[in-house]
Amino acid sequence: MGWRLLPLTLVTFACTPQQSPNPHYVLGAPYQAHNVWYYPKESFDLDETGLARVTNNDTPRLTTDGEVFDQSALAAGHPTIQLPAIARLTNLDNGREVMVRINDRGTGDPHRLVEITARTGALLNIPADGVARVRLRVLPDQSHAAADALPGAPSLAIIAAPRGDIQSADLAPPPGVRQGNGRALPAASVAAPERGVVAAPPMRLPEVVTQAKANPGQLMVRLDTFEEYQYAAVQRAKMGWNNTRIVSVFEGRTHRFRVEVGPMTDVAQADAVLDHALSSGIPDAKIVVE
Repeated sequence: MGWRLLPLTLVTFACTPQQSPNPHYVLGAPYQAHNVWYYPKESFDLDETGLARVTNNDTPRLTTDGEVFDQSALAAGHPTIQLPAIARLTNLDNGREVMVRINDRGTGDPHRLVEITARTGALLNIPADGVARVRLRVLPDQSHAAADALPGAPSLAIIAAPRGDIQSADLAPPPGVRQGNGRALPAASVAAPERGVVAAPPMRLPEVVTQAKANPGQLMVRLDTFEEYQYAAVQRAKMGWNNTRIVSVFEGRTHRFRVEVGPMTDVAQADAVLDHALSSGIPDAKIVVE
């Protein structure tokens, strides 16, 4: 029986180098996505509304702040806030709430406020291929603790005055005050108010779902805010829609006038109005829920 040589097939495996996790605090420089400029800014009391979508990116990678991206974790991406941050995310359509760790930049789409993981979407009952009206409230103490626990977090240096530079002198009592041999009392020290001490939240947040009252609200497209009414009126006229209104608001003690379009009947209409606003040269336009 003769031997027959079989063709040898070489099987090669592509080796993709895996990045090592390196969680750290990130703010970042301004950047552009979809022709819109974003300017990252620290905000430990951010409270905003908009539309959320579930990410479909399952590629193994690291988040913007160096954590391992995990579709099964309660996490989200936001375009401008400091990373990491801890926030309460509410699905306004059904009232479900969960706590999320914002550890990534996103969504890269001016139509959406946040991009969430598949697990976050499942707990909030948001379809994987859909969107939901949401409210995002950053939790100050937890967010400070999360940031302080990582390298790169900014810190405020407090320098005490050197003792050698402090001078004291005995002063004569004011007229009419009887002198005595009483003991001098030390000056009272006033402590500066401190932020509440909160333990750093775990990298993987617990799955706790809270049921609040559903409050879907109305979809609006918020345009610019002006200090003078006449400029707001010009923008309203420029947009040319019957449902464009000027809202009187106060930012601190400053009276301003905000231009809004709406309410919208559905997400598709809100997206179309936002597209028109962006193409008309209003880069700060965004979809909100009121």
